[in-house]
Amino acid sequence: MSGADWTAVIPVKSLGAAKSRLRGAVADARHEDLALAMVRDTVAAVRACAAVGTVLVVTDDPAAAAAVKALGARAVPDRPAAGLNAAMRFGADVVVGLAHRRAVLTGDLPALRPAELGEALAAAGAGRSFVADAAGTGTVLLTAEAGTALDPRFGAGSAGAHAASLARPLAGAWPGLRQDVDTAADLRTVLALGAGEHTCGLLRDLGLIAECGVSGMPGGPAR
Repeated sequence: MSGADWTAVIPVKSLGAAKSRLRGAVADARHEDLALAMVRDTVAAVRACAAVGTVLVVTDDPAAAAAVKALGARAVPDRPAAGLNAAMRFGADVVVGLAHRRAVLTGDLPALRPAELGEALAAAGAGRSFVADAAGTGTVLLTAEAGTALDPRFGAGSAGAHAASLARPLAGAWPGLRQDVDTAADLRTVLALGAGEHTCGLLRDLGLIAECGVSGMPGGPAR
């Protein structure tokens, strides 16, 4: 198959509860803004990927829903309200449906490049495939061919769990796709890679960086 035949599904928690390990990277009053900026950059990059026809965001957060709709994505409530994997299954297998090719991504990939995602989706074979995070233990992307249930295993050790479930690991470099953001150190890394305009702009407005890819967060230079 070719063309924009993938539907991408991105689950987004309530912004107030998102990215708890990242708290302190910016002033607490702006933590939700940072979480939302990363979602916006992720959605913008996915929307710009030529292989993706539709982006579906599963969220109960009204600010997140409004922001992704403004970027051209579709937003639906998290009806299961039973955690990340349930939201992914609901979005991919229920809302989108098994008749379609589906890719689920985490919403904290502000350095994602559309071409990276396109290459990963082109490499995805029959059944299910996944891309591990930069640390090699987590998962940033899980794909399912038409007719295949998603069966997500996100959480601690998810790369191993997905491999054990017979999903095929994809081996491309794709640094922006692999680098999710859980900590301030991760944020420094994405700034060095080149964060998207929303994340970069917020941190610049807060006076925490002068220029993306050059200055990192307080505590040391981006690497």
